[in-house]
Amino acid sequence: MEPVCEPTTVTRSSMKTIGLAGRAGSGKSAVARELAANSNAVWIDLDRVAWDTYAPGAEVHEAVVERFGEEILAEDGSIDRGELAVRVFVEAGAREALEAIVHPAVLDRLRRLREAHEKDGVDLLLVEGALLSTSPHVDRSLFDAILWLEVPDDVREERLRTAGRLDHASRGDDIAPDSLAVVVDASGTIDDVLMRVRREIDAL
Repeated sequence: MEPVCEPTTVTRSSMKTIGLAGRAGSGKSAVARELAANSNAVWIDLDRVAWDTYAPGAEVHEAVVERFGEEILAEDGSIDRGELAVRVFVEAGAREALEAIVHPAVLDRLRRLREAHEKDGVDLLLVEGALLSTSPHVDRSLFDAILWLEVPDDVREERLRTAGRLDHASRGDDIAPDSLAVVVDASGTIDDVLMRVRREIDAL
């Protein structure tokens, strides 16, 4: 008589992974900060993850220097973020070239962070990245949803002016949400925006 095999029970994680995308001044950081402070949530800023991959000696560091030249290096051998930004915003095709180098490395790091937080029992993983909804290098399977925070330009500019970052207002003018992104009205007070974002997350 063949032994009876009990069905395997698969335990699925209840952690939700939410991307927060949008132009400068759309409120990505403010939303992530508030949600992470008031729930069992973790906030990952992909800008910071990206800069970690730029460390001297790292593969990304070498590839970026090879592409943009040693003129982007600071005296200590690190990449001068200001000098690199100038090149990216004035040289045709430079941003696409930089993204092709950096984004795959950032996504690899995000996969590892996601696995670690999932094992730690985190309920909500908030991933902030302006280009999450536009970069062709983003693995959408990592996310339960990507929310695009949409704000009128005059509101964005006022927020950036208040924060002393008005020079960032034109950055990302050429990016827009793709068809898979969930567009959220991010105008109004932070409480207004949080209510709309929570509604979208709770609906998943």
